[in-house]
Amino acid sequence: MNNRIFVEAKPEYQTKATLLFDELTRVLDVTTLKSVRVIALYDLFKFEDELSAGTIKNALHTELIETVLDEEVLFKELEAHPSICIESLPGQYDQRADSLQETLYLEGASREAKLSTATLYLFNEDLSDEDLKTIQNYLFNPIDTRLKDPKKPVNPMRYVDSREPEAVPSVKDFIHMTRSKLIEYRLHGGLAMELADLEFIQKYFRDVEKRNPTETEILVLDTYWSDHCRHTTFETALTSITFEKSQFQEQIQEAYDTYRALREKTNRLEKPETLMDMGTIFGRYQRQTGELADMEISDEVNACSVKIDVDVDGKIEPWLLMFKNETHNHPTEIEPFGGASTCVGGAIRDPLSGRAFVYQAMRITGAADILQPVNETLENKLPQRKITLDASRGNSSYGNQIGSTTAFVKEFFHPGFAAKRMELGAVVGAVPENQVVRENPIPGDIVIMLGGKTGRDGVGGATGSSQVQTASSIETAGSEVQKGSPVEERKIVRLFRKPEVTKLIKKSNDFGAGGVSVAIGELADGVDVNLDVVPTKYAGLNGTELAISESQERMAVVVAASGADTFIQYCEEESIEAVKVAKVTELPRLVIRWKGQKIVDIAREFLDTNGIRKENEAVIVDSDLPSPLLLRTVVDDNEKTWVSLMKQYAHASQKGLQSKFDFSLGRSTVLAPYGGKYQMTQAESSVQKIQTMSGETNTVSIIAHGYNPYIGEWSPFHGASYAVIESVARIVATGADWTRVRLTFQEYFERLDNIPEKFGKPVAALLGSIQAQKMFNLPSIGGKDSMSGTFNDIDVPPTLVSFAVTSSQVDRILSPEFKASGEYIYLLPVAECATNTINYAEILRNFETFESVRNEYGITAASSVRQGGVAEVLATMSFGNRIGISLENIDSRDLFRPQYGAFVITTKKPLPESDRYINIGTTRSEYHVEYQDKVILGSTLEAAYTGKFESVFGDVNSIVYSKEDQSLETVKDETVKGVKLADAARVFIPVFPGTHSEYDSAKAFEKAGAEVVVKPFRMLTEAMIEESIDEMVAELKKANIFMLASGFISTDEPMNAGIATTILENAKVKQAVTRFIARGGLILGLNGGMSALINTGLLPFGEYKKAGLTMALNQGGELISALRQMKIVNRASAWLNTIKTGDLYTVPFATQYGRLTGDQALIETLIANGQVVSQWVDGKGNAIDSEEANISGSTHNIDGLTSPNGQILGLMGNVDRYESGLFINIAGNKALPIFESAVQFVTGQFN
Repeated sequence: MNNRIFVEAKPEYQTKATLLFDELTRVLDVTTLKSVRVIALYDLFKFEDELSAGTIKNALHTELIETVLDEEVLFKELEAHPSICIESLPGQYDQRADSLQETLYLEGASREAKLSTATLYLFNEDLSDEDLKTIQNYLFNPIDTRLKDPKKPVNPMRYVDSREPEAVPSVKDFIHMTRSKLIEYRLHGGLAMELADLEFIQKYFRDVEKRNPTETEILVLDTYWSDHCRHTTFETALTSITFEKSQFQEQIQEAYDTYRALREKTNRLEKPETLMDMGTIFGRYQRQTGELADMEISDEVNACSVKIDVDVDGKIEPWLLMFKNETHNHPTEIEPFGGASTCVGGAIRDPLSGRAFVYQAMRITGAADILQPVNETLENKLPQRKITLDASRGNSSYGNQIGSTTAFVKEFFHPGFAAKRMELGAVVGAVPENQVVRENPIPGDIVIMLGGKTGRDGVGGATGSSQVQTASSIETAGSEVQKGSPVEERKIVRLFRKPEVTKLIKKSNDFGAGGVSVAIGELADGVDVNLDVVPTKYAGLNGTELAISESQERMAVVVAASGADTFIQYCEEESIEAVKVAKVTELPRLVIRWKGQKIVDIAREFLDTNGIRKENEAVIVDSDLPSPLLLRTVVDDNEKTWVSLMKQYAHASQKGLQSKFDFSLGRSTVLAPYGGKYQMTQAESSVQKIQTMSGETNTVSIIAHGYNPYIGEWSPFHGASYAVIESVARIVATGADWTRVRLTFQEYFERLDNIPEKFGKPVAALLGSIQAQKMFNLPSIGGKDSMSGTFNDIDVPPTLVSFAVTSSQVDRILSPEFKASGEYIYLLPVAECATNTINYAEILRNFETFESVRNEYGITAASSVRQGGVAEVLATMSFGNRIGISLENIDSRDLFRPQYGAFVITTKKPLPESDRYINIGTTRSEYHVEYQDKVILGSTLEAAYTGKFESVFGDVNSIVYSKEDQSLETVKDETVKGVKLADAARVFIPVFPGTHSEYDSAKAFEKAGAEVVVKPFRMLTEAMIEESIDEMVAELKKANIFMLASGFISTDEPMNAGIATTILENAKVKQAVTRFIARGGLILGLNGGMSALINTGLLPFGEYKKAGLTMALNQGGELISALRQMKIVNRASAWLNTIKTGDLYTVPFATQYGRLTGDQALIETLIANGQVVSQWVDGKGNAIDSEEANISGSTHNIDGLTSPNGQILGLMGNVDRYESGLFINIAGNKALPIFESAVQFVTGQFN
């Protein structure tokens, strides 16, 4: 059966359509647009009679809030109304379709059945053709989608490729081609390599192999030697470096002399001077001196890795801390959602391949002007606003689902990023050292490929990202964009967290750039690869595509032959497909076979040459720009200057952007992104507890950044220097020991094109970084370069972003928000220097002073000073708790000028007189600034700070709230008594595709004293589904608590807990759950888990019943992550026995579907029955329908519900994400003891 189904939200739930109409009318000049309808289209292929039409429709829509449209009626409307229908390109991963397809498999659909999705936009009849075209250009991106005619029947060719791929040919007469023929071949083939590389390949095959290469071999070498994979630009030999024309000659000379001295001390004078050598030289030097003894040395790990001590329940354990930064600039520029999602996915897989569990992410990005009118967008470019928003959604969606916590997000703005966006992510992970094996593979070892299937997505990604971008290249770049499946990567993350798995692995690599050829080719000197066993997404892939596809979520591991089957078994337990794809061979060659043909057979020695080393000169010259480090504004009106400062792109609030990223996931966030009662003061850095499998730790990892594009544009030398200074200063202000910092850099420059003056820019930047490393005695031990930031005649600003990483303890962490009135404010200053000489001595003195003041007198709040000067810092420190300032002893120039390396701190008591700091005032309860006999209202500065990007990031602010007090009266306030169920509590937590909080939930119950069983639901085959169902039934018999953890918080699935719901409604599971309830077992659902309980009727009815409620899309249409206050209003539940009504708790909220709504009569009945146990409230404890209290727009501000007897509880708040030492920059009681109550109940403590 091939069929098409159209689904539309009912009028009162058309959030997407409402928000889209608002967006189109605000950002596009479409005066004839009056209405928008958004309709989901589902194409069904080969769904045979085993599924009824009703079953399919129920899976594809939520009856309570959506309608299945009559096709005949809709087609008549399509004849009268302008419309646009958009679907993903065949082969591109569509998570919505994948999730729904999995749901239908659970219902009994054949594995041959396929589903695809599209979105139909229907407009008012009189929309002009011109406005329709404008809207289509805004919504439609041909890189990853195509236009669809919704009236044409389902096209089977989308799902079946019956073409038999042809054999891979040899390149005819390649070894005899003349130079002109090679030039023609290079251009025709779109190769990224230089002509000299192609000539080098020709010589190798002519003189050594004595044959023509295959097409695959040429493309494999093009990929292997690409700038992305082998950093060929960074490895270019610099034959001369001159800087006599620079006004900073003296500073640069000193840095160059330092570099040369380090080369001599590390015995590298015989090696060429390269950008790579500059980037790694200080780390090499410290390894030689023994100062870098904590660094793990391995040729396997693609991430930085250092040894740290971690306390677990008071016991010190040796761990490895790994971190990595990664850019996906080119893919994100042309397809923002996919490019940004695979950026975080790729960054995660590097430490993951080192066996680390990745739990911490920071996102630093660069855009042009996101407030620019859409009609001013460059030709053949996407609007900056759209790139920024779609990229944030892509990165957020992927990171949130995989379980990585993103607690620091910052977007930088510069006109040069119109050339190509900067999409940069940095991640941190950790693993106990005894879980990691590092061994060299030996002949006979097996290479196992595991994870996602291989498709055409990402073919040419490595070479594409290495090439300059032009208008024509954008139009042909679709295959270069990978689409990632975070659900699949989450499975691999879970797999690699098991010590029994990691100890089998000798070596591991992720399938990043280059696919099979690079990922497997790098694992051993000799490998023999069989592409015939590679799992594919669809038929028709040829050998070359299989060899270089960059399809995501794939890993390769080397294991001993004796352990291969065991490893594959572990993969199957996590529902991961794994195959033996290659053998390690004694002969050092990369051999790839396909369909009986040897399509690659290249000597390792030749592969490792990385092609012809290029040579170039570097000339450092100055820009003609004024120094951004010197204040050039005449300050004659402090209030006007201050307000103007807070409105600047560089300083205005991006809280709305941060709120789209889940920062509480993982039960490890020490500093919320924005602190204070009003959550308005941004933290200096990202601070997370090391995530341990069991027990608690006080050890944290910290990552901080430093970057200013305008300093780098003016002087790359100073830009890099101040990037390092800023990143380390942020670590100091966070309270950690800065002397233990390790650095990693991200370089991003224009295409250099062998021009000496262009090469001079990264040379200057790296020399600046060397000088900073030397002055602080801190090494850079990793990094990533991207050297293609050019579009036509536009270049990105010379960029070096510094990331500083270290570990510390929770009790050392400081946050920047003012804590109370009556405290003393001190400035640790840095003098202004008209010659732009960097005063490292003064900065180092500030670091020392900061630590001594903290140790002797205590610091209550601290912030480093940056480009916005003391004024910016004072304002942002005051916003969090709306505490005012009485300011003195600082003139206007020192108030507003940049002061990198300076600090503002507060103390409870005055400090003794010293020339190392200045008392510049005190905090006060009145929310204003008193300065030079004038009063500046805090609300005025705050409005300037928050207003700049509200039209882009602040969609929540456009929602109309009733402002009504919806506080409920307590109906039930009683302790529930019951029969003892067991001597010990046993909790069962199933892990469905999309579940991401199982570790948080398990730790919450374990701390409460329960035994916890966490078991994945496997869906690779029908047999596995049946086995998993039987396992669920067996576990429910043994458990006395059943927990549905959070998940699917940012996918676009119509029933956002659809897979979980379908599994719960399976006949066997349904019977087991019903029996579980009958014998008194307790059930808990948090967030997405609560959605599943509501969809089955278990909430609020306590039994399977047609649902009258649902969790709908948030009013703002986006994922929202925040800490919000909830109030207990009823407590007749075993889950709430240790809690009092009226208690207030500050808990994490992180979901896209958090708006409880439904049958109003049913909701009123639940209120009357006392089944509404908690509401979202404001700071005063009132359930006001407002942004502060009711961020998702839930009916009556409802957060939690119980079944009639309180046996089943559902909460939207992620109350399992808290333990001591978390969210320390936000006040409130965050420990809701439902887990302890449940354990006590089932063990008979309330009988």
